[in-house]
Amino acid sequence: MRRVVTGYLAAIFALPLVGSTAAAQPPQGPVFSDGEAQPVFDPAQAVRQDLFVTAPVDSDHDGQQDRVHVQVVRPKESEQGLRVPVVYQASPYFSGGNDVPNHNVDTELHVPEQAGPRTMRRTTGDERVAVAAEIDWAYEQYLLARGYAVVYAESLGTGESTGCPTTGAENETIGAKSVVDWLNHRAPGHDAGGAPVQAHWSTGKVGMMGVSYNGTLPNAVASTGVEGLEAIVPIGAISNWYDYYRTDGAVVAPGGYQGEDADVLAEYVHTRADREPCRPVIDGLTAEQDRITGDYSRFWDERNYLDDVDKVHAAVLSVHGLNDWNVKTRQAAQWYGALREHDVPHKIWWHQSGHTDPIKLREQEWLRTLNRWFTRYLYDVPNGVEGEPRATVQREDGSWTEEPEWPAPDAAETVLRPSAGGSQRGGLSAGSPAAEAVEGLTDDAGLLAEDLAAAPSSPNRLAYFTEPLAEQARVSGEVRADLALTFDRPAANVTALLVDQAPDGSVSVVTRGWTDPQNREALDRTTPIEPGQNYAITVSMQPDDYVFAPGHRLGVVVLSSDHDFTLRPKPGAGMRLDLARTSISIPAVGRIS
Repeated sequence: MRRVVTGYLAAIFALPLVGSTAAAQPPQGPVFSDGEAQPVFDPAQAVRQDLFVTAPVDSDHDGQQDRVHVQVVRPKESEQGLRVPVVYQASPYFSGGNDVPNHNVDTELHVPEQAGPRTMRRTTGDERVAVAAEIDWAYEQYLLARGYAVVYAESLGTGESTGCPTTGAENETIGAKSVVDWLNHRAPGHDAGGAPVQAHWSTGKVGMMGVSYNGTLPNAVASTGVEGLEAIVPIGAISNWYDYYRTDGAVVAPGGYQGEDADVLAEYVHTRADREPCRPVIDGLTAEQDRITGDYSRFWDERNYLDDVDKVHAAVLSVHGLNDWNVKTRQAAQWYGALREHDVPHKIWWHQSGHTDPIKLREQEWLRTLNRWFTRYLYDVPNGVEGEPRATVQREDGSWTEEPEWPAPDAAETVLRPSAGGSQRGGLSAGSPAAEAVEGLTDDAGLLAEDLAAAPSSPNRLAYFTEPLAEQARVSGEVRADLALTFDRPAANVTALLVDQAPDGSVSVVTRGWTDPQNREALDRTTPIEPGQNYAITVSMQPDDYVFAPGHRLGVVVLSSDHDFTLRPKPGAGMRLDLARTSISIPAVGRIS
């Protein structure tokens, strides 16, 4: 039996019939059953609007406030007095992208006292893609049928929006936020002819949702604390742009996009008709992003939404792939952890795929979860989602589990230590520190990390494995490698891998991490390395949730450059690992021996 919630319908009113004293029938209102909005509206009858919202920023420096191009799709009943909540997607991609070359990564690493000029490949900026006409989305009809309006906005500097793309800077946040303000009657909107347009049909309750950049903008807008944004669903989203293009001082690429950086992405999405006003802005990104030292800076701090997590009040349903090497898992894990610490309503889905939308993986259960989230926080229907398990995790065999929280509450730190033999396969155990032993490797950025990990022996990496596990062991959280390293050159990459060796001897990479040892003292400061001196270097790997099966061996591999992610200097740099002062900390459920 369906239960109609009437509290929300108090805002519905009947319009008088033209030329008649009879009152019109009130429009269809939303219907809820078992805590979910039901499909009682006809998406085919939806009303579509095209308009522009004025944003209080002038990022192209033309003396006029930027304007955001917006498309609205809403149930026809909203024309008859029904006020509806909104699911809003902001994106820089609605008008496509440009062909932009990435930076050259086959380059020597920065040595502080030898810094010099550099050149980078640049696009001419003459390419132009077609402006999007009618924007669409896989969720549009589903949401319309359940009484939500769907709103799209082109990010600043893209499509028909003015302003400039800046890869996560404050102006982009302001541009996306202005649409939430318009939906709450705090920002002006107008049509193509300049006539005012108001969101008379909006309840003011807004949810934001999207994948990748489209999921990052919800994080950004939520970090402003804007009134009316009640829920966000960031999927494969960024919480700190520094961690997208850098890692602990190292210049690190998003997986599959070796050589991309903030300026390249801005150039890619720069699809507004008049390009010239944004040329100095994008050139400024190239200068300020600093591909030389990789240090954290004011440039990156502006793009770090974790700084303002205390302002977030929107309920966050986060989704991320455990095998997403484009937007890496740290982005979701650190955002989720910060939200949890600030008592923001939160839930997370971890799946076994990469950079993708969960609707492609588990459609019905995902839509049910999404429906309940929006029903609770946009319709204010008390369906109890806040009391349900906070974490949904897909296991390696494809099955799904519900858990009270993430990381696994019963995960405990296990400290493992290596023993001699790393050029082939040394030991790894929870025993006492190894006897005095120092082992070395020689960097070769031309070799793939996966191949080095699988090799029975190699002079280009050090590998250490446990004995076969007697029982399954789960890693839930962030693995940390505390390494005692000596370098023979004043600059080096440091990479650490967590790997799984199956009984047949095959080795697969579970997770990995990178660091620049010049940033060992501070993320925002380069400190030179003295060749021959031993340093304590920590590599924090990307957070993960992985189960090692009985009979498998857990392994840690140490190398220098990572071909697919780090800068790639010429081969030959050497480093030596002091085993007695090295340890690996693993958040484990189950015994690792």
